[in-house]
Amino acid sequence: MKAVVFDMDGVLFDTEKLGFAAWDYASKKMNILPASELAFKTLGMNAAAVDEVLKERYGADFDIKKFRSLCRGYTYDYFKMHGVPQKPYLKESLSRLEADGFKIALASSTGKEGVYRNLKDADIEYFFSAVICGDMIEKSKPAPDIYLKAAETLGVNPAECFAVEDSKNGIISACSAGMKVIMIPDLWQGSPETDSLLFAKCENLRLAARRIIDNE
Repeated sequence: MKAVVFDMDGVLFDTEKLGFAAWDYASKKMNILPASELAFKTLGMNAAAVDEVLKERYGADFDIKKFRSLCRGYTYDYFKMHGVPQKPYLKESLSRLEADGFKIALASSTGKEGVYRNLKDADIEYFFSAVICGDMIEKSKPAPDIYLKAAETLGVNPAECFAVEDSKNGIISACSAGMKVIMIPDLWQGSPETDSLLFAKCENLRLAARRIIDNE
């Protein structure tokens, strides 16, 4: 095994709960049913795929631009006050994997602007040899495209990569790409269906890094 490809939200950063809160804030401002009801369905999807789910829920004429603007305002205000919330053992785990010779990549459905903001805020950009964002690919998770692109950019075979995920869409995506998948549960705890696809399920990044290095 030569590489590790990480999802971002819910794996490296504790941002999914904040995202749910932003959706409900925007819903209240727009006087619509709470959008967070759709959150588990959309975890791991890129913006274009999420937009389709929102249109299906609220109608083809739903003002997605306004909705996203309200969500951004909510999260940006939080980040200005508190910074981007990191998952435990973030730098420690990345450092350990790098020291053990693994190439490290990111495969996030979040757009490039948000991804690089978070990496910069946490001062971890330098760990990643490849960063693939949701607005850089056509097909969103659960399609395997983003993980295949990460492996291609790293110059390794997908079968030589671990993927670290927290969502159903992400697990299916990485597994379909041919990677060994480790789940770190966040808001969603998994299911028998997805658990059967996993190499391992770990409580945190430190334990995931240990399983990767030991490859058992």
